[in-house]
Amino acid sequence: MKPPFTKVAVENGRALKSIRKAMFKTKSVHSRIETSDGLRILTARGRGRGLAADRFDVWLANLGPSEGLRDAILAGKISWSEYRRRYLKELLEPGGVDERNQRIKNHGQKFTLRLLQHLATKETVTLLCHCAEDEKHCHRHLLKALLEKKI
Repeated sequence: MKPPFTKVAVENGRALKSIRKAMFKTKSVHSRIETSDGLRILTARGRGRGLAADRFDVWLANLGPSEGLRDAILAGKISWSEYRRRYLKELLEPGGVDERNQRIKNHGQKFTLRLLQHLATKETVTLLCHCAEDEKHCHRHLLKALLEKKI
């Protein structure tokens, strides 16, 4: 594992402060909870029947795939590459202008994603889903990869 502090601000040859590199992890919400998980965020549209609220710290349903997209991949109607393309589009596409606020646009999930990037510089952020821990085709991996880029 890389050290969490990777950048140092320098002025006149002196280190001023360490800047923590953003740290994201992915896990199944059903996996063992560890202190190293930091902030545990459930990123699924549904909380899950019978799932105890102490399995996650925050539930951000808006970061899960739409129901239609989730149903299409589970039914085998679309490929993983098509799912990936459409899920990332859902996250990043801007919405329409709010009818009550003509000048304020909905920028999709951009602000939520940037907030998560900022939080991950303060503590580890673990992205959770109901998929099995070893599931390679899960939106949480796509979300992690997106969060590790500049948005």
